[in-house]
Amino acid sequence: MLIPIGFLIVAFSVFGGFALAGGHLGPLYQPTEILMICGAAVGAFVAANNGKAMIATLRTTSKLKRTVKYNKETYMELMALQYKLLAKARRDGMLAIERDIDNPQESPLFSEYPRIQADPMIMGFLTDYLRLMISGNMDPHQIDELMEHEIEAFEHEAHIPADALAKVGDALPAFGIVAAVLGVIKALSSADAGPDEMGYMIAHALVGTFLGILLAYGFVNPVASRIDRQVNEAVKMLQCIRVTLLASLNGYAPQLAVEFGRKALHTAERPTFNELEDHVRAAKSTGTGGA
Repeated sequence: MLIPIGFLIVAFSVFGGFALAGGHLGPLYQPTEILMICGAAVGAFVAANNGKAMIATLRTTSKLKRTVKYNKETYMELMALQYKLLAKARRDGMLAIERDIDNPQESPLFSEYPRIQADPMIMGFLTDYLRLMISGNMDPHQIDELMEHEIEAFEHEAHIPADALAKVGDALPAFGIVAAVLGVIKALSSADAGPDEMGYMIAHALVGTFLGILLAYGFVNPVASRIDRQVNEAVKMLQCIRVTLLASLNGYAPQLAVEFGRKALHTAERPTFNELEDHVRAAKSTGTGGA
């Protein structure tokens, strides 16, 4: 739950520091300023996006509760699964895995890796291209080009929510200035107000600028960045599958093919050569046989 923790750190640092400096939190609560800034941000979001983009953004928020979706253990499972599939196909022929590919939910081989089996993105990408490999009607270059196009399309579509929120975050400081200017106009239009009252209204007006900047850089833009990180993790997972399958298509043994996939990972999630080899050996011992 890193997102709520981050938000709490932002709130405690800003408001706690203000309170420790002798400031009073009461004047910072301005419902009308919040209404103007947040309402304008929501209106701009609606105006700038179509229905698909708005639905995609709302759906993405449900995925933010996961701190880490794809970690080293997930990659190890993926590479072990790919090793088993490729080893079985190399030993018995590509048609030997056709039943596993056509009905992966009932496949004993896929059921050994429930984390991978439960991910529709991975399963769809992996089984689709294994099915193309079984057909034998496409050369490696054609399949690789098709995989690249699909990954690019997925990445473009998955980045839409992050881009939409980032644009709202970039606009929030300007909406804060708008609210502040309106507050100053209100204060200056009160010609009969005394100095104390005028200062009070100006202070309230400046809260708009503060809130716009705080909401933008403390809350909205970090969420957009988090979505962007999740998209990059998913793309890296697809790239790992792509590189592994392409190595197999070019004639490399399954154990070497998954090594190609290992090299495609970021260093933070990439298992060592020995870790991957031990994992592959464990996969061998469960009944797929050698390459």
